[in-house]
Amino acid sequence: MSETESIRISDVLRQALPVWPLLWALAVLLVPTLITLGDQIWATELGAHGPIVLVTGLWLLSKQRESFQTLRSPPSWPLVILGMLLFLPIYIFGRAFDLISVEALGAYGAAMTIVYREYGMRAIGANLFPFAYMGYLIPPPGWAINTITSPLRAFVSYTATHGLHYLGYPVANEGVAITIAQYQLLVEDACSGMNSIVGLSAITLFYVYVLHRGSWRYSLLLTALIIPLAVFINILRVVALILLTYYAGDGIAQGFLHGTTGIVLFGLGLMLMLVLDHTLRLILKRQG
Repeated sequence: MSETESIRISDVLRQALPVWPLLWALAVLLVPTLITLGDQIWATELGAHGPIVLVTGLWLLSKQRESFQTLRSPPSWPLVILGMLLFLPIYIFGRAFDLISVEALGAYGAAMTIVYREYGMRAIGANLFPFAYMGYLIPPPGWAINTITSPLRAFVSYTATHGLHYLGYPVANEGVAITIAQYQLLVEDACSGMNSIVGLSAITLFYVYVLHRGSWRYSLLLTALIIPLAVFINILRVVALILLTYYAGDGIAQGFLHGTTGIVLFGLGLMLMLVLDHTLRLILKRQG
């Protein structure tokens, strides 16, 4: 090895050395939380988008490496200390009492504080979307899900049953309880629209950022259409489960087909979003 190569390697090691403690700190915070998320949340429909968000979010951040170096600025140490004093207790409390939403929030806040300590506010501000997008890794607490999904469940139940009743099926509903022939179903949180709203909004925002970030008005329009699209998809899901129950029995509908319909219709939601994007662009192009 030449002397010049030895000098270059030593320079790289000297520059990387101060970063290693921060990388270890990030690993200590994030790895246990990511493992818990994988065990408790990502295996459910509500958190199925988590691995996608993690991979695509890290990809977005990796594409901005030069931006981080160029815009690096000194941090405000009082803010660093304040961030750690705020988020580390939140992380410890959530970890100790197995509150994954609280734990993930504390880990996310502490990780952002470490990034701010290393790169400063200018670099974070210039790459705000990837950091905000990674916030989708924080699962919403149960009480928030119940509050938000309660009216959605009632609306989905009413729309699905009245549509099938109009077609002649012996179906009725009382709140979120649906009766079809001799069977009774409950429109649970999985069919309320919340799962699709969270997952579709995450993936759509990524899609909008990558392809349409130059037009913020169009991006807002496309993003605003996520909620009605997700609710429509869940109405289709409830209709499919009611028909499966009616024709194949409760055991079939509530078995593996219950999850399968969710996956199929989630994929349909993504396809409809792509079709909607293409259609809107054609309409705007003709009007322009």
